[in-house]
Amino acid sequence: MTTPYGTIFYFGILFLFLAPIIIAGLNGRRLPVYNAFVTLLFIYWMFSENYIQGIAFIAFIFWQLIIVRLYFNYRRVLNKNHGGIFTLAILMSILPLIVTKMQPLLAGHLSLVGFLGISYLTFKAVTMVIEIRDGLIKEYNSVEFVNFLLFFPTLSSGPIDRYRRFKQDVDKPLDKEKYLALLNRGIFLIFLGFLYKFIIAYLVSKYWVEPLKFNLINHINFGSSMLGYMYSYSMYLFFDFAGYSAFAVGVSHMLGIQTPMNFNKPFIARNIKDFWNRWHMTLSFWFRDFVFMRLVFWLTKKKWFKSKFTIAYIAYFVNFMIMGIWHGLHWYYILYGLYQALMIIGFDIFERINKKYKFYPKNKVTHVIGVFITFNFICFGFLIFSGILDKIPF
Repeated sequence: MTTPYGTIFYFGILFLFLAPIIIAGLNGRRLPVYNAFVTLLFIYWMFSENYIQGIAFIAFIFWQLIIVRLYFNYRRVLNKNHGGIFTLAILMSILPLIVTKMQPLLAGHLSLVGFLGISYLTFKAVTMVIEIRDGLIKEYNSVEFVNFLLFFPTLSSGPIDRYRRFKQDVDKPLDKEKYLALLNRGIFLIFLGFLYKFIIAYLVSKYWVEPLKFNLINHINFGSSMLGYMYSYSMYLFFDFAGYSAFAVGVSHMLGIQTPMNFNKPFIARNIKDFWNRWHMTLSFWFRDFVFMRLVFWLTKKKWFKSKFTIAYIAYFVNFMIMGIWHGLHWYYILYGLYQALMIIGFDIFERINKKYKFYPKNKVTHVIGVFITFNFICFGFLIFSGILDKIPF
């Protein structure tokens, strides 16, 4: 399998095929047919070394097309909005992802189901079902939906775009000056991605993460190695993923699509809530909008709990536990989700107490203290997330 943005050779081929699109964009034109050709070409390249995953990918696309079409017809043509049908549509849409994530429990029988990018495509498809149900998507075109799903710059690992925002970019005519600004921004992001992923992340991994991991497994300077690994892995995780995301957004800009950014200086967050507004933002906002907020609304409507804080804390717990399980059914991912939920609930309780007694003032000094404390708590969370504790022979 060819990993997107994984080699210099990939970028060489990519820029070669992007050249006509860039030239057309600078002249205020789009090339939809050529775009479709380039998309299919890079998807084929992506799965060329693993035809089983390629077949699973094609089957998945048709599966989502059927579900979204059936639900749209039910919701708009029949003019019905039964909650049970909506729930069934959601479950059917996420079924392939659920089966894939259960792989560790099913002894390797799922290579016929999973493929690179299945999570992010599922998020896109589920968003369609939800927004059709909410009446936000009033018209549906299968070709446009496939174009949204198969947008190849973000296919493998996001960022997670929304259909309505994406469609607005595709439908509006290209303005030469605005496209030039997009192109310049795209080029900048690609160079930033090279700095992050191929230089900083590589050096951190080679000279810190891997040596410290070796020390931990072999119990060499265990305490200092653990601390060093915690910080170095956190840096590696950010620069590697932020570098990839910069590539994806940069290439999107070159295609005239303003895919949203995924990171916004997360390590200067002043608290855990601020961190989740900066880290993997499209995923964080997706869970906020489609899991947390809807669960809060549902629990409030059912009136099972009198306290709005109890409702919010239950929703936080469910939200982050699902997010942890989404990463995989390993104990350290589940513990990571629990850890994040406890942190955000703990901070909310702290904020409420401080609002009442005002013992912790908000000023420049406490801002710096908040950044320092948050950074360390976040790095400890990434230590759990890394899975290193599962590899150390205690």
